[in-house]
Amino acid sequence: MRLNSFVSLLGKGGFDGALISPGSNLYYLTGLRIHETGERLALLALSAEGNYRLLAPGLYENVIKNFPVTFWHDGENPYEKLAWILAEMHISSGRVLVEDTMRADWLIGIMGLGNFKFHPLSSVIRELRMRKDAGEIANMKHAAKAADRVFEELLSWDILGMRERDLALRIELRIRELSDGISFQPIVASGENAANPHHEPGERRLREGDLVILDFGARWRGYCSDITRTIALGNPDEKLVEVYNVVKEAQENAYRAVKAGVKAREVDAAARETIEKAGYGKFFTHRTGHGLGLDVHEEPYIGPDGEVTLENGMTFTIEPGIYVPGLGGVRIEDDVAVVDGRGRRLTRAERELVIL
Repeated sequence: MRLNSFVSLLGKGGFDGALISPGSNLYYLTGLRIHETGERLALLALSAEGNYRLLAPGLYENVIKNFPVTFWHDGENPYEKLAWILAEMHISSGRVLVEDTMRADWLIGIMGLGNFKFHPLSSVIRELRMRKDAGEIANMKHAAKAADRVFEELLSWDILGMRERDLALRIELRIRELSDGISFQPIVASGENAANPHHEPGERRLREGDLVILDFGARWRGYCSDITRTIALGNPDEKLVEVYNVVKEAQENAYRAVKAGVKAREVDAAARETIEKAGYGKFFTHRTGHGLGLDVHEEPYIGPDGEVTLENGMTFTIEPGIYVPGLGGVRIEDDVAVVDGRGRRLTRAERELVIL
């Protein structure tokens, strides 16, 4: 059971307990899907002795079953109930892990309940989440297949003249039809807008001669996919075709560098050196990739400072890019898992430059 594994890490790290608010970590440890509760306090409290209890708003009384839980209702003080839970677990001081993304007002309320020294939850739970089991990887493969299918279908759509925002919406709707939903808001960046790695789709209409960056992903049973492909509309500028080929080579070199036992920074270096050798180093402005799982960005990060040693079960993106202001940009991204000591692509859509 994941909770037992996590409690073991608590003890080894010298922590007295943990407070986990709704999100991917809570789902990972318990299987409980608690959506955003707004200002209403919701926390899983765990002790280093292995005791745990959820505090949740009464709105969830018909949702949470067969799990130790204390409900509170509007008009009650949830921090008084949390104080009782912590007292039962003998947690009134010491080193306590808290969810990295916990609301500040919740944390301020908790500070008044004891003499705690808080530490980020990610520093411990990352050791569990970085290594996916066969079931997790199967879910990610399913999410990757949905993303691949959307890209393949998109190539038959009549997108010339379409606004970026309209194409992004159509991509989102198709993802929702094929999976449990999107893993992030789709990016559609055309022409000069493609020089911005995280461009927000806008009013610009797709034109003849554009390169268009398409970045999107699906979810399946909580697990994410994240794919980027760059396509051409009509005959693009020869310089952009050159850029595309450099990025494609960099992505392939990084993929081939993926092996159990190598550092994440070595994968980044394989892509970065390829782009620098071609003279575009200053236009590669981000890391080569990021971990992928229940969150679309998690450990391990594939960047110049990536000291994590890759192991079987680790999953991440490889997505080098070149972005030239005033001209445009190219990014090619795949999801990769380390299996049997080497990298395996989960996303498999066409990587050659497609010209529509």
